Amino acid sequence: MTEAELLADCLKRLNSLGIPYMLTGSMASNYWGMPRTTHDVDFVLAFQPSQASAIVAAFQPDYALDEPAIREALDPPFQFNAIDLRSALKVDFWALRPDAFAQEGFSRRLRIELLGETAWIGTAEDTLLNKLVWSRISPSDRQVGDAAGIVAVQGDGLDRPYLERWGRILGVEATLGDLLEGRIRPKNT
Repeated sequence: MTEAELLADCLKRLNSLGIPYMLTGSMASNYWGMPRTTHDVDFVLAFQPSQASAIVAAFQPDYALDEPAIREALDPPFQFNAIDLRSALKVDFWALRPDAFAQEGFSRRLRIELLGETAWIGTAEDTLLNKLVWSRISPSDRQVGDAAGIVAVQGDGLDRPYLERWGRILGVEATLGDLLEGRIRPKNT
């Protein structure tokens, strides 16, 4: 199973589940920016503890999930994962955090068609900002490179006031400014 097939399979299962979700991480930055190889898929889910068993059921028998871990994901670090038993590829699920940035980003998610499936995806701006936050938490050229790819592809289509407002709040304004002014550019691969 390829990463694209894994993503399409997850989208189909999430859509049938009916729990609000959002594609995020590298697959989202691949959509908005310059694609690169990735070995996992990331989703944000807005779910209740009572829905944990339904999540497990939607992904069985092809994925290994732990129902108690799903319930525990409603508290920090807000994460659980699933392993695709057919390919050993990983799916990271993040419970929707209660902070203002996570809530606003989730409310801005967009419905698109992706790989023949309906998909809810984080906006280009929110994907870019999340990449910068992750790079601040754990410095990574890959995260900044993904953000640079989004800027390169989206260009003037990006909502700069939104980016600048959240860049200040999230403490990533310096790197964001360098990206928007072209001082950081994507690497040629």
